[in-house]
Amino acid sequence: MTIDLLLGLQWGDEGKGKIVDVLTSNYDIIARFQGGPNAGHTLEFDGQKHVLHTIPSGIFHENTENIIGNGVVIDPVIFGKEIDGLKPYNIDFKSKLLISRKAHLILPTHRLLDAASEASKGKAKIGSTLKGIGPTYMDKTGRNGLRVGDIELVDFIQRYESLKGKHLEMIKNYDVDIQFDIAELESEWFAAIKDLKKLTFIDSEKYFSDAKLAGKSILAEGAQGTLLDVDFGTYPFVTSSTTTAAGACTGLGVSPRSIGDVIGIFKAYITRVGSGPFPTELFDKDGDTLAKVGNEFGSTTGRARRTGWLDIVALKYACEINGVNKLYMMKADVLSGFDTLKVCTHYEYRGEKLDFFPYNVEPENVKPIYESISGWNEDLTAVKSKDEFPENLNKYIAYIEKATGIPVEVVSVGPDRTQTINMI
Repeated sequence: MTIDLLLGLQWGDEGKGKIVDVLTSNYDIIARFQGGPNAGHTLEFDGQKHVLHTIPSGIFHENTENIIGNGVVIDPVIFGKEIDGLKPYNIDFKSKLLISRKAHLILPTHRLLDAASEASKGKAKIGSTLKGIGPTYMDKTGRNGLRVGDIELVDFIQRYESLKGKHLEMIKNYDVDIQFDIAELESEWFAAIKDLKKLTFIDSEKYFSDAKLAGKSILAEGAQGTLLDVDFGTYPFVTSSTTTAAGACTGLGVSPRSIGDVIGIFKAYITRVGSGPFPTELFDKDGDTLAKVGNEFGSTTGRARRTGWLDIVALKYACEINGVNKLYMMKADVLSGFDTLKVCTHYEYRGEKLDFFPYNVEPENVKPIYESISGWNEDLTAVKSKDEFPENLNKYIAYIEKATGIPVEVVSVGPDRTQTINMI
């Protein structure tokens, strides 16, 4: 039995939560493998909208187990609030939501460090969500971190106090004024730890080994997007984890030979939240239209997303890195009404024409080279079949397939799980 993988191919916000929800009925297990509460996976069904931050997007399906892998970082407070928000749905969290003992914990002081670090950078801010993600991963790689399994140990409080002390000393070194009440923060955090202990902790690498031997079907759910990967994204304006296919192996404890299909999700255009280079970013009425019609606001931060035309150079790059063999295109409905669409096919990089993603894509080095494609005016939100697609949408899809060499197997025409069109 192989593990299928679903991940974003842009700067996040591609619609992963919706697609995981749609696909969950085909799988026994949904597993998050990286990121933390900086993720915001939006699901919409039965007239209701749900945003999940740490919990896998298969949680609403009764017969599916949901795993938070070792590569995820967990804020017990945010996690607890997320569970509280789902209590009306009578979910059996004890049996349906399992947590790797090797997942790292976000401490209150991690969030304080995040805020102090970002404030100290001034205009050089990277656009952190201020959730403590970066400092937590720094402690992980620095071999200082606290893990979920530590909660079960008799010296947990001593471990916590030791790490907290280090953090408070570090905060003093920042020349910024960060106001906080550590006692108040700790009271909330330890109450959340108490609730967290009521859930089921697992040795996830053993769990997945047993699941594969039992023939269970598994879908690994990525967070953020490929262009935010700590190694292959637009560094330093990236997240702190491995968002690519390789991250599924290290974030779950599975072999690369376990990976089956790699499903890449992308928007029919492209967006970005926060700071960092964005070659196809629009600053005109087309960009305003994409933002308004697409309701482009971050599901975690609420920040307005920057918008731009589809970047084929970046899309091909993300497909190659991840070994994508299936493409799912999201938000095709947002492009309805444009007489002409533009697609970036190459970059002008320091006077040279490139068809690959270079080391640096800052605006002083890169200018997009576009091709124009005819758009469509038809409303797609009520479409039930690919046979109802306008001709120019089919041409747009065919253009992307030819450029990437990968089939587009699903097209989303709205936020609801029913507004998902299979192309095969």
